Amino acid sequence: MLTLTEAAVEKVKDLMQKQDRQGAALRIFVQGGGCAGFRYGMAFDDVTEETDVVLDFSGLKVLVDEMSSPYLEGAQVDYQEGLDGAGFAITNPNVESSCGCGNSFKKKGEEGAAQASQAHGGGCCG
Repeated sequence: MLTLTEAAVEKVKDLMQKQDRQGAALRIFVQGGGCAGFRYGMAFDDVTEETDVVLDFSGLKVLVDEMSSPYLEGAQVDYQEGLDGAGFAITNPNVESSCGCGNSFKKKGEEGAAQASQAHGGGCCG
C-alpha cells in the first residue's frame, strides 16, 4: 500500500499541532480532474469510513478510501524543502504521465478522467 517518509510524517504532525487537529487522521485520496485526468488530495479527517484502509505511521493515522486505494498502491508521500520551495511530493509507480504541477496524473493503462472517489473539487496547478 501507500507509505510516508519520516519527513512527511513529521510535517503532517507539525501541521496538525499548528491547526489544533491532534487526534484527526490524514486522508489521502485520488479524484478525477486536473489537466492529466487524476488529482491527488490530502485533508485532515475526523471520520473513518467502514471501507477505508487505515494505516499507521509512527502514531499518525492515515486513511485511504477504497476507490483511491488501487491508484495509490506502492506510492510514497514525501515532504521536501529546497531553494525552489517546499511541499509534499508523491512518487507513484502507477503513473504513466503527469502534468507540470505534479499534482495531476494519468494512470498506466487508463484513458480519460477517473471516476471521482470523493467530491473534494478543485483544479490543477492552482
